[in-house]
Amino acid sequence: MSAALHGDSVTALGQHGKRSGEKLARIPVKIVPVSDGEVLSKPSWLHAKPMMSETVAGIAAVLREHRLHSVCEEAMCPNIGECFAQRTATFMIMGGICTRRCAFCDVAHGRPAPLDDEEPQRLAHAVAALGLRYVVVTSVDRDDLRDGGAAHFARCVALLRERMPGIRVEVLTPDFRGRVERALAALSQAWPDVFNHNLETVPSLYRAARAGADYRGSLQLLARVKEANASVLTKSGLMVGLGEADDELLDTMRDLRAHRVDILTLGQYLAPSRFHLPVGRYATPEQFAAWREAGLQMGFREVVAGPLVRSSYHADRVADAASHALIGEQA
Repeated sequence: MSAALHGDSVTALGQHGKRSGEKLARIPVKIVPVSDGEVLSKPSWLHAKPMMSETVAGIAAVLREHRLHSVCEEAMCPNIGECFAQRTATFMIMGGICTRRCAFCDVAHGRPAPLDDEEPQRLAHAVAALGLRYVVVTSVDRDDLRDGGAAHFARCVALLRERMPGIRVEVLTPDFRGRVERALAALSQAWPDVFNHNLETVPSLYRAARAGADYRGSLQLLARVKEANASVLTKSGLMVGLGEADDELLDTMRDLRAHRVDILTLGQYLAPSRFHLPVGRYATPEQFAAWREAGLQMGFREVVAGPLVRSSYHADRVADAASHALIGEQA
């Protein structure tokens, strides 16, 4: 069997996991790998800015120095050059090995290592070294942990604020499925400024795209964070092009607003390999603009929509816009 099908991979910090064909070999809905002739051609508007290798290498060096992962690297984000050039990064804590096998994602799957108790301190040192004033912290799924890693998130938030008073922190968390009570109790020890949990896609595609997750459970997590601390901005993201219909997408957006989500990101799905779910369509910039307007009409404080938009794209500016909109509503 070829190495590509095996998909054995080493993360930026040397952890071993499975990607591509081998990672997705045991998901509930089997994917038939597409051939080159079946792949949709990318349209002209899907061109990320150059990687700017010197800047990327410089920030990557800081991450390696502090033994940290970034989701920018591990998930092969198309905006890595632009974001690294602006000296922003989304840090991925708790290792680079995920316990789930989502069919849209190419973060490595396998058995994670035990938590590193020194990682929150190293994260704070790295953020200080980069001079960041807004930081996004995400993680792999850690279904092996009793609280899903929520206490580790809270410790990162607390130490970042201790090291750099005035810093704003956004977290992009897993769903904590089966561990929500413990997770919320842990997160309440150090609430972030923005709590992000991505719904990713419409409910009809969950079994194929997001095995192990629960659509209603994800909505409830977002709602419960807002109930626990109304000052925390809540945020979620959806991908377009996994096979959803327009009416399903709009219904899902309405579900998010019904659960008091403040910020929505909408971006184009790009298949990481031919073993992942294939791209069903490429939405035009005009379609994304229409969905943004629809979202604002639904009451989202901010909607960021575009072919290359990802969860943390311009996260600081998005949070600012949502905060100003919320203040305006309360005035």
